[in-house]
Amino acid sequence: MNSGRSSGRVVIVTGASRGIGRAITLKLGSLGIRVVCNYVANKEMAEKVISDIREIGGEAIAIRADVSSRQEVEYMVEETVRIFGGVDILVNNAGILIRGGIMSDPTIFDRMVEVNVKGVIHCTSACLRYMIPKKYGRIINIASIAALGTTSRDTTYYAMTKGAIITLTKRLAFELGEYGITVNAVAPGFTGTDMTLNRPPQELENIIKHLESITALRRIGRPEDIAEVVGFLASEGAGFITGQIISVDGGRTDFFSRST
Repeated sequence: MNSGRSSGRVVIVTGASRGIGRAITLKLGSLGIRVVCNYVANKEMAEKVISDIREIGGEAIAIRADVSSRQEVEYMVEETVRIFGGVDILVNNAGILIRGGIMSDPTIFDRMVEVNVKGVIHCTSACLRYMIPKKYGRIINIASIAALGTTSRDTTYYAMTKGAIITLTKRLAFELGEYGITVNAVAPGFTGTDMTLNRPPQELENIIKHLESITALRRIGRPEDIAEVVGFLASEGAGFITGQIISVDGGRTDFFSRST
């Protein structure tokens, strides 16, 4: 799917030590992009990711930063520029899901806003200081089909935060286009990761069977499915694509509304 390599470019991938973030990091590293693997807790897993990239001849480093902290994000971006000389691509992947509906403890929502929304704002604003002057940049936000209207229960607060990311993506695309910076979002469906698959066996089996039944391609997603799309959006071939939300969900049919 990748049209036009981006060798020599520099990318920061947030939440890159596991799951979808790990797959994205490995994909971009395989394209010759120099990778900053951001993590917040698991240094060992982050170091394994950069080791895997180096084994295939790529360049990668790991930097710890909590994206909900503007100060820590500033440090991460400054270190990236110090080591690699700049930043060309940002993948805002870091995010958390705490289940809850509108009657749940509002502190659940507060925490997801801190990471899922403010984290994207912190990382984007810090990187734009280096993208705007050279009139080049790729910003790729990881949203969710939850924001588009799926009927999954106990995801209202989460969907609200991801809905904010979709709005932010479109607004930034409008504001940054004159600087040659593209801004797009990828909205994954249910994707099998160590986090989403960590359930009792029978419960997991039931969930997967249900999801397969409401998905046109009759399977759940793999992290690599998301990474392939991100790889394209990060490439030179995607230079005339901006303000778009790309669903990568295998054709889910359980939407409350598909109206646009």
